Amino acid sequence: MQAVNRARLQIHFCVLLWGFTAILGKLITLPALPLVWWRMALVIAVLVLIPQVWRGLRAMPARLIWAYAGIGVLVSLHWLSFYSAIKLSNASVGATCIALAPVFLAFTEPWIAKRKFDPRELMIGAAVVPGVLMVVGGVPHGMRAGIAVGVLSAVFVALFGSLNKRFVEQGDPLTVTFIELGTGTVFLTLLAPLLPHTGPAFVLPGMHDALLLAALSFGCTLLPFALALVALRHMTAFGTQMVTNLEPVYAIILAIVLLGEQREAPRDDRHHRKPQSGRLAHLGSGSRRSTTSRHGE
Repeated sequence: MQAVNRARLQIHFCVLLWGFTAILGKLITLPALPLVWWRMALVIAVLVLIPQVWRGLRAMPARLIWAYAGIGVLVSLHWLSFYSAIKLSNASVGATCIALAPVFLAFTEPWIAKRKFDPRELMIGAAVVPGVLMVVGGVPHGMRAGIAVGVLSAVFVALFGSLNKRFVEQGDPLTVTFIELGTGTVFLTLLAPLLPHTGPAFVLPGMHDALLLAALSFGCTLLPFALALVALRHMTAFGTQMVTNLEPVYAIILAIVLLGEQREAPRDDRHHRKPQSGRLAHLGSGSRRSTTSRHGE
């Protein structure tokens, strides 16, 4: 099997796992900040026990460690804004906003990778915009703040995805995961006093939340995060994100089945009563175009 095809299969597997992140984020009762903090801290607690991580860390130049640390800050900001969007709206809206990431990637990856801007990438990325508007356009007014935060989360995806692509071949995937998520944990710890919140910033989760956090950390973070770094060596950040655009499709289906979120849309707005299947088709169309029209990523 060619390396590119293997990478695409790896990314599809990661996307399937990531489809559960929005659902778990909605089911976990913790606020966004402690949710993300525990998600990263649990992953770090496992990685710190793996000798391969320490060997990779000792062999890595200080300049590269700082580069991955900076990316880790962006990853933590992405997850914080992503789960904030879910808490402010719902799982479907939070996941759908991430589908806008290829639009931003069409600009950020050429800039960061120092390559020529490709207008085809912008056209392909923009193909998902109608689907995103169809999903978020009918939400109640009280969820609009979640949409804005979700779009900000997509911007962070574009930034750290482009930077990861630039540096991905220079480090062991598990070591890179350790540095990025470890830095993100420290960053959120320092950021917590500056963020508005009621009660303590970090709380010990109950048994229900602890089990869901374990599933989120190990099944939907550690495995797909490291595997995605491996796949990224053979694909562009834009191509990877276009495949990742299937995540909102999985998340919306799961949200309908498990959370009944189709009942949260207003029932009296004729302009937003298009069947969910039509909305999902719009969101998935961009991913199909990217995998059929781009080669040698």
